[in-house]
Amino acid sequence: MTAILIQGGNVLDVVALNVKPADVLIEHGKITQTGIGLKAPAGAQIIDARGLTIMPGMIDCHTHIVASQVNLGLNANLPNALATLRAVPILSGILMRGFTSVRDAGGANWSLAEATRTDIIDGPRIFPSGRALSQTGGHGDFRARSDIIEPCACSQRIGNIARVVDGEDNIRLAIREEIQMGASQIKIMASGGVASPNDPIHFLGYSEKEIRAAVEEATNAGTYVMAHAYTPRAISRAVQCGVRTIEHGNLVDEAAANVMREHNAFMVPTLITYEALANEGAALGLPAESVAKIEGVRGAGKKALEILAKAGVKMGVGSDLLGAMHRHESEELKLRADILGNGMVLQQATLIGAEIIGMTDQLGIIKAGAIADLLLVDGNPLTDISCLLGQGDQIRVIIKDGKTYKH
Repeated sequence: MTAILIQGGNVLDVVALNVKPADVLIEHGKITQTGIGLKAPAGAQIIDARGLTIMPGMIDCHTHIVASQVNLGLNANLPNALATLRAVPILSGILMRGFTSVRDAGGANWSLAEATRTDIIDGPRIFPSGRALSQTGGHGDFRARSDIIEPCACSQRIGNIARVVDGEDNIRLAIREEIQMGASQIKIMASGGVASPNDPIHFLGYSEKEIRAAVEEATNAGTYVMAHAYTPRAISRAVQCGVRTIEHGNLVDEAAANVMREHNAFMVPTLITYEALANEGAALGLPAESVAKIEGVRGAGKKALEILAKAGVKMGVGSDLLGAMHRHESEELKLRADILGNGMVLQQATLIGAEIIGMTDQLGIIKAGAIADLLLVDGNPLTDISCLLGQGDQIRVIIKDGKTYKH
């Protein structure tokens, strides 16, 4: 692997939240030195970064890269080959927007993670959840009310982001299967949701015994559980049962946020998906019963950020976009920055994201020994977050694992 010396740029320190002139040397996929006046090893590629900001690659902690259609029920019926091929441009777009790692929250599997790792296709590093677990009639059950309730074929479809499983023993088996198939973490549906047809937002997903069984199995495998949850009750009970990260959390209140802080749990809000669904969902095929749910959580999302920040809950960046709406991914940064400020959002997209996926000091930071995931940006995102928006137009260079994907 060719060494790379990035010269003359301004390095964004996401810990201290400042920008200082420095060179960055990359060897064997890792950052080996940072500082002024570094010398290039023989044969190294030299990148002129004058006038550019060098920052860590960003981390999207909530994606659905196999969701090429907004109607998840129809997406689940896609032939496996087609569902996989439709994920290819989604993955390329994510990387070109500067997200060099993603934690997929349901649908992506080991095969897609291996495909981007080995450069069969261009895309971010993937931390897959496999298929999320849903109780019968829960957020991952896309069967219509008129369907005969028979064994769900969801576990055989790549386009299905979830599998239906009930009971402690069945949950344990399902988790062991997902881990065996390469899941980095386990996703459960702990409340109702927007995109599914038959579960109002206030519904609780799984019993406490089932959630604890899921947490025990994930812990036994050296990983953790992330839970889809909206309401204070759903959030609190999931965290008290050992869930490590809560997804969405739009309706969180002060008491639930305090429970999260006390248990050192993370929140991954996904504001942009509700904006996109409200503006484009119906036209892109979102079922009417799902469209009707959007406003019930959309307006509360921004207030949730304030509640969580005040309580001291750590937040990762998530997008949760579907179908053609993946192009709005970077707009999550702007929605948050308007409330929390640029610095905090940059930390959420780098440092905290790395902590959530268990890669502290390896991803989301520029320091010797870290994996070389870097962006060279025309602008300073500390003062103007817009340089990270759109489709990566102002990101001049993208490096992942010490390899250049855009120059």
